[in-house]
Amino acid sequence: MPKLAANLSMLFTEVAFMDRFEAAAKAGFKGVEYLFPYAETAQDIKAKLDANGLTQVLFNLPAGNWDGGERGIACHPDRVEEFQAGVDKAIEYAKVLGNSQVNCLAGVQPAGVSYDEAEATFVANLKFAVDKLEAAGIKLVMEAINTLDIPGFFLNNTKQAQSIREKVGSANLYLQYDIYHMQIMEGDLARTIKNNLGNINHVQLADNPGRNEPGTGEINYEFLFKYLDEVGYNGWIGCEYKPATTTEAGLTWLKNYANLG
Repeated sequence: MPKLAANLSMLFTEVAFMDRFEAAAKAGFKGVEYLFPYAETAQDIKAKLDANGLTQVLFNLPAGNWDGGERGIACHPDRVEEFQAGVDKAIEYAKVLGNSQVNCLAGVQPAGVSYDEAEATFVANLKFAVDKLEAAGIKLVMEAINTLDIPGFFLNNTKQAQSIREKVGSANLYLQYDIYHMQIMEGDLARTIKNNLGNINHVQLADNPGRNEPGTGEINYEFLFKYLDEVGYNGWIGCEYKPATTTEAGLTWLKNYANLG
């Protein structure tokens, strides 16, 4: 069965961030992911991981002013130096926390910047990041995000992601396939996953509509979990959803997942 990681930016938000590690472990998760670790020291987070027997699965490269509404800067021509500094910072944290992959958020295409210029900037930044990360033994994934939740997000479907991956030309660059985002943008989930499986290094989930837990919407997760096993996906699945009520109440789907095998 694929391994499940709790997204601590979305789950267990009833408690303070540093208490969510224990809550995730008690709920049965073996790994965790979240948006960013940078508000805490790497050493303090590592202590929480070790105390609760958790694997650090993923976090994002610094993505600009998140609280101010930015959703990544990798396609912003005027933020290249900031992006590069963020890569170094992410490597520092990953070396301590032990995660073997980080995610790059392209960001919203800036006003007044053409698609070609945004793409060229994104490709150049990915080339810079993927080489530095490879030297540190870390893989880079990039995530396509739907343009309903984040209007204007630059990277928004699998075909585009594969095209950019080819332009970067590195075997150390992979896709992060978010089932929720891609259900909205392209559908045909099973076939798309199978056809791109060799380049997918991380999967995330939420149901649609609402971005709530599996079983609350239209996506057949019972089928998809079995299908991921059948096609040979052996990476982590990040549970990046908004609980419909509370985190604890929304975890009942895990019992059904555990019985699928």
